[in-house]
Amino acid sequence: MDALTGLLDGPRAREAFLLRCVMEPPWSLRVQDRAPLTVVAQVAGNAELRPTDGPPVHLTPGDVAVLRGPEPYTMCDDAGTAPQAVVHPGQRCTTPDGTPLADAWHHGVRTWGNDPDGSTVLLVGTYELAGEVGARLLRALPPAVVVGGTTAGALVPMLAEEVVRDEPGQEAVLDRLLDLLLITVLRQWFARPDGEAPAWYRAWGDPVVGPALRTLHHSPAEPWTVERLAATTGTSRAAFSRRFTELVGEPPMTFLTGWRLALAADLLAQPDATVGAVARQVGYATPFALSAAFKRVRGMSPQQHRERVRAG
Repeated sequence: MDALTGLLDGPRAREAFLLRCVMEPPWSLRVQDRAPLTVVAQVAGNAELRPTDGPPVHLTPGDVAVLRGPEPYTMCDDAGTAPQAVVHPGQRCTTPDGTPLADAWHHGVRTWGNDPDGSTVLLVGTYELAGEVGARLLRALPPAVVVGGTTAGALVPMLAEEVVRDEPGQEAVLDRLLDLLLITVLRQWFARPDGEAPAWYRAWGDPVVGPALRTLHHSPAEPWTVERLAATTGTSRAAFSRRFTELVGEPPMTFLTGWRLALAADLLAQPDATVGAVARQVGYATPFALSAAFKRVRGMSPQQHRERVRAG
């Protein structure tokens, strides 16, 4: 598993929340649901996204935005329009004064808004859980990322057609389409000169470091050493270590420790996971070894981490 795949594992397991939003100007929504990740696809009309940090973002049909939470943001037709609705954690919606929003805003299967025939149509997909593996990628994103007009935009009509269907297996279909849209947006963004992809992401294409990264991502439990990794790439230990550190920004074993502990953090959040089983899965010989590494790098024990995650 690589970090782009890992970004989706948590949301897919919990099911993303997906909604077709139909609005007629003037309209404005204040979103403070504290979700770690939201995808907004513009189907019709225009909209403005106003993150807490960063400049406003204008969306036209075919544009797709990825918003990194948990900070609140506003979606509106115009910056001067006052919020008509507030979205809270759990997708609970109220008026700005806290009154539950009227049923008149619900318009059938996964469709919601101030007008069932509104000229502005957006698809909003909310990922409730990103996990530690996904956080390695999300930290590289600005508050709002927007792409459009290419592959990502071509997926929007397909998702718009499927979101209003109510058929067996539809939740799985929507999850997969939303995941595909998210992956496409992130790939397009990081391929841009100004995309500022993480160093390890850029190093993925290097003929020496790329294969080593894929090996570590897919087989973290192996007893890796710098010498062994260098052998898999056909380079000397010194040359491999130097090139890896130069491209990734940290030595191979430091990167491996961070990757193992990110995987362990997500595995520990699973209800039936034990520290011993997680230790074996990520390459530590004993629960004590994992606990020592976890506390040294993250400042808390695996048990404390699990309690914090479960407490929300």
